[in-house]
Amino acid sequence: MTTDSSALPTEALLAAFRAVLKPLARLAVASGVTYARIDEVLREVLVEAASAAHPTLPPQRRVSRISTTLGLNRREVTRLSRAESPTPPPPPSHATRLFLKWQSDPRFREGDDGPRRLPRHGAGLSFETLAQEITRDVHPRSLLGELCRLGLARHDEQHDTVELIMEAFVPRGDRARMLGFLGVNVGDHFQAAVSNVLGEGREHFEQAIFADELSVESIHAFRQTITRQWQALRSAAVPALEKLIEADRALGRPQDQRIRLGLFSWTEPMQSGVKPGARPGAAATGTRAAAAGKPRQRGGSADTGDGPPDGDDDLGKKDLE
Repeated sequence: MTTDSSALPTEALLAAFRAVLKPLARLAVASGVTYARIDEVLREVLVEAASAAHPTLPPQRRVSRISTTLGLNRREVTRLSRAESPTPPPPPSHATRLFLKWQSDPRFREGDDGPRRLPRHGAGLSFETLAQEITRDVHPRSLLGELCRLGLARHDEQHDTVELIMEAFVPRGDRARMLGFLGVNVGDHFQAAVSNVLGEGREHFEQAIFADELSVESIHAFRQTITRQWQALRSAAVPALEKLIEADRALGRPQDQRIRLGLFSWTEPMQSGVKPGARPGAAATGTRAAAAGKPRQRGGSADTGDGPPDGDDDLGKKDLE
């Protein structure tokens, strides 16, 4: 992996920084976090990254190298180097694992209709059975209480059944956990993108599809497609990963690797201000939707993105009509 900064165009790099920092700035302003607090965190992670880039240097020389690289004085680098390392993210909770298994295990689903409504206890397909497959260290009643507290499940006391009421693990009212998801999900996504930019572009799968000239109604309709595709991916991925974990354990392989895969969508009004119902004129022709990947020429425009080239596909205007 190259770390030669001269290989990266400065203006494009700063533009990427701005794009990444804008949503973080929005979150900071909404949360009342001051510049001084953010500046301290930024200094810490810069020193951490610079230190990791020179792991073989003795401590004194490493401090000097970091000071030169970042433009911070040696005393500041020493202070920041002694700062306590951030706590690694905790493993998924029992409630998270139970939720995912209920969503993906065919035994606990009604096919495409979604997760089954389960009797609370019993030897067959019940919530109790599901909970005990996740852990026997926590009583099923406690796991049910946690799912209900997070607004993910509902217990029908009259019929003594349990059902999921959310399609995704979004803990209602638990801001700390939501911020944790933000950090690990966006952080890992960004790590993949940065690794591809600094490397050969094939280290991690990281691609996106983008489109414009859509109506609000079309956006709402397409969200249903996104949801179906995510449900299909989740249903296939979770059991496959569980089998691989069990196979690694059975074969005695070192289980020191982790993976995170996700799907996201973002919509907003176009800045160009296309008129309602207007068809694009000659000046607006070209690609309307594209899959980001290796550069590919079509319709007089080139759409590029970061990530491995396999699976690239550009959708031109004709494909959308």
